[in-house]
Amino acid sequence: MRLKKPLLLAATAFLTTTAARAGGEGWMTDFEAAKKKAAAEGKDLFVDFTGSDWCGWCKRLNQEVFQHEPFQKGVADKYVLVELDYPRMPETLAKQSDEIKAQNAKLQQTYQIQGFPTILITDAEGRPYAKTGYREGGPEAYLTHLAELQENKKNRDTAFAKAESQKGLEKAAALFAGLQSVPEDYRGLYHSVIETIKANDPDDTTGLIAATEQQEAMIELERQLQNAMRGGDSEQAVKLVDDFVKKYEPAGEEKQKLLAIKLNIHYSKDNFDSMEKVIDEIIAIDPDSRYGKQLTGFKEGQLQELKKKKAAQEKE
Repeated sequence: MRLKKPLLLAATAFLTTTAARAGGEGWMTDFEAAKKKAAAEGKDLFVDFTGSDWCGWCKRLNQEVFQHEPFQKGVADKYVLVELDYPRMPETLAKQSDEIKAQNAKLQQTYQIQGFPTILITDAEGRPYAKTGYREGGPEAYLTHLAELQENKKNRDTAFAKAESQKGLEKAAALFAGLQSVPEDYRGLYHSVIETIKANDPDDTTGLIAATEQQEAMIELERQLQNAMRGGDSEQAVKLVDDFVKKYEPAGEEKQKLLAIKLNIHYSKDNFDSMEKVIDEIIAIDPDSRYGKQLTGFKEGQLQELKKKKAAQEKE
């Protein structure tokens, strides 16, 4: 969601003036060519969405992990490395062809990339089965992490293979089980799998059709929210979120995530009293969740400071 975020929920990054890598040795920048190479060599894709000349965490990931020989040797037999760079400095932008810029913009939208660095692990078709980013510990720890993420693919493929010998609801259930090993944001990219599930489960026993409709509705909600905020209509933006929650009745952390959008909207307008009400609502859902813990501290500390500063400014 491209709205102004509360500081505690925003990803922190420091700026640098040097490029982190920008398509160095061993990394491909042509995504379709990388897919063909992966298919020919029986490998997966390791896709790095990076901001080479401004993203501090991208620079750290490159310096602490990617540049080291143990990492390069550890991934050589398993992955085709792909760098998709989103620089900001004119001199770096000038080095990218118009084709690469267009490709990267399209891929950012396709894969819903909102933060950098984002690492996607995909099969040779470009279907993600794992998502990660910067991690401490150096190349050896990162390779251990990648090995753990491979379990997602193993579970996915085991379920998909089971589905090949089945029909009807059993086939749909096996395919649906395989999709559960894929990050939720990327299940929609498994187009043929989804269509096969729908064909074998027209009554939506698996719940896939309903889930797909909700995901599509969420994409539409994001579009409408952006339009509302560009037009300065924060009341409409809040109403859009409220209507979505009422219609789809999300629960737990999913509901907290949606309410956090309202929090961002109120924050963008310095509406701290409304923020506090939303915070209380989020905490009441689950105080021990990630959102609950973060917002408890935010309410007791930073929010009170913001309210004091606003009150002081109004007196001047």
